Amino acid sequence: MPQSAPGSTLQLPAPALAAAFSPQQDVNHVVAVFAGVAAAAGLYRYLRDFCGCHVSWSGAQLRLPDPLPRLAAELRAVSPGRFRYYQNVCAQSYSYAWWDWARWERELDWMALSGINLALAFAGQEAVWQRVYLSLGLNQSEIDAYFTGPAFLAWNRMGNLRGWAGPLPRAWHLKQLYVQYRVLERMRSLGMIAVLPAFAGHVPQGVLRVFPRVNATRLGAWSHFDCAYSCTYLLDPQEPMFQVIGTLFLKELIKEFGTDHIYSADTFNEMAPPSAEPAYLAAVSSAVFRAMTGADPEALWLMQGWLFQHQPDFWQPAQARALLRAVPLGRMIVLDLFAESKPVYPWTESFYGQPFIWCMLHNFGGNHGLFGAVEALNSGPFAARRFPNSTMVGTGLAPEGIEQNDVVYELMNELGWRHEPLELASWVTRYAERRYGTASTAAARAWRLLLRSVYNCTGPCVNHNRSPLVRRPSLRMDTALWYNRSDVYEAWRLLLSAAGELGASGTFRYDVADVTRQAAQQLVGDYYVLIREAFERRALPELLAAGGVLLYDLLPELDGLLGSQRLFLLGLQLEAARAAATSDREAEQYELNARNQLTLWGPSGNILDYANKQLGGLVLDYYGVRWSLFVSALVESLNSGTPFHQEQFNQAVFQVERGFVYNGKRYPAVPAGDTLEIARKIFLKYYPRAVRRAGPV
Repeated sequence: MPQSAPGSTLQLPAPALAAAFSPQQDVNHVVAVFAGVAAAAGLYRYLRDFCGCHVSWSGAQLRLPDPLPRLAAELRAVSPGRFRYYQNVCAQSYSYAWWDWARWERELDWMALSGINLALAFAGQEAVWQRVYLSLGLNQSEIDAYFTGPAFLAWNRMGNLRGWAGPLPRAWHLKQLYVQYRVLERMRSLGMIAVLPAFAGHVPQGVLRVFPRVNATRLGAWSHFDCAYSCTYLLDPQEPMFQVIGTLFLKELIKEFGTDHIYSADTFNEMAPPSAEPAYLAAVSSAVFRAMTGADPEALWLMQGWLFQHQPDFWQPAQARALLRAVPLGRMIVLDLFAESKPVYPWTESFYGQPFIWCMLHNFGGNHGLFGAVEALNSGPFAARRFPNSTMVGTGLAPEGIEQNDVVYELMNELGWRHEPLELASWVTRYAERRYGTASTAAARAWRLLLRSVYNCTGPCVNHNRSPLVRRPSLRMDTALWYNRSDVYEAWRLLLSAAGELGASGTFRYDVADVTRQAAQQLVGDYYVLIREAFERRALPELLAAGGVLLYDLLPELDGLLGSQRLFLLGLQLEAARAAATSDREAEQYELNARNQLTLWGPSGNILDYANKQLGGLVLDYYGVRWSLFVSALVESLNSGTPFHQEQFNQAVFQVERGFVYNGKRYPAVPAGDTLEIARKIFLKYYPRAVRRAGPV
């Protein structure tokens, strides 16, 4: 069975651990003991490679051969890196916000099978923070004004937001503490390192009342929020309260949960620091780390490297070096968070000597949409290891949202154990066979087409779905794609042609729904172009024809398709939010949190549609209503001879968007309809026209 590489799983005191991170050290100086993760990863390799099985977010294919295959010799694998990391701080809100222990248990099992040995464990921290703030003299109203609602806690924790969609009920804290206890118990039993949160320097305004002479800077507004819900306070690194609060919090956290000695903190996530002086930046970094070691002398700091690529104009070499080198070498691990598209290690000389993990971010906001950068994944980690004086210590998955594009995560997890790139066409052929439990020529061809097109974005690729389907309509929407849309249409045809032999497979039905959804998304773009061109030519009959197909057939058909699959149900997400509540009032608050995050992302559409998803119910009652209003506005413009005014439309459509957040409508949480029948119906209606518009494969 696979064994963790020497040094990939560490249980040594921090001085030895820090020394082990130095690329000059012999890895045999570090002892690996993650038998639980290694055993689970070995089990999955046996199931995958010898039994043809598959496990993913969208389902499992565990049809075991009888008898089970016998191994001729012991199966061993050595990971080239010490760590296989998982999670993104934003996924705590985009995907995990409403999870109970049962859902966490399934995720932890998947993590173990995938060989993950380093992951965040962030639940329950607000309960500890509340305890700390009350002990410092803040009152409950000041704490309530600081914490956001559950769907936005990720950005409260990083100092971006305060108060929005809050406060947090007492019952929330109790339930999250319970979840955290169970998560940590399972992680540690499997030998995973649990990364706990630490103090990054941000404080509630109430701290300034209790300590009126405290030295703190009010940061600027974040994203499109104003200071009503943003502009948090950051303690000066030389302020004595920085160490008092940071050490007090971490001591209380360790007392509550124990520790594996690695902590996460991000002070300047998408926030411009008050000063660009290297001395100031070094002082902040030093203060964060000293607050950690004040509570745990063995502490190591895990920091996201997102800030460097997000604001490259600010983080010039002098600034980046100051922030990184203020922590002793080997006592910080940097997540090169978006390395598959915009790696930071090359221009920071391997993070100026600090160990780093090469991460695949892949997904922003938990959007739906087929996407991948498989060639970058298949070459990037190996190039990073060969980089001069490389300090790379592992690979990682860091999506903002999960439960999408299983193939990309299966590939990246396998690459975490590989010492050389894979032959991708052969790999995806085997993937299709494992996923469906039997070989299918048509399904294999479909997956090879998808892999070469929609899953092979090259260059600086950002998986943030900007299809006209999920964006507020305008006359200036971009419909450009990075791939040949004909490949998706042909893969669609091929998958449906295999339905007779594969239709009993749950994963196959999910994939048919997902590929049909992608084809429908492309078709929405086509009909949008027809609508726009008809409006520009003042061709009212053509506008009405294209708009009618979009509004009264394509979007309803897509909504029905999504409603036939559990993971594409709006009702399932809203019911999960309500199930986290202990009263009707909490249930209403949590549902509003979930609806707002999916749509307006703020009180006035501050980050509109960033977390867009294609869900049964959402397509018809949110996106469809917006499109109806847009087409009506264009028709009215042509009929009246007056120009179309985008700003007037935006004001009108905002009322529709806000109305959806507050409409209180309940949506099915159980799928309805036959996915294959619905997909075939859409295919027969739209495939011929789609192929004509897209051109040859």
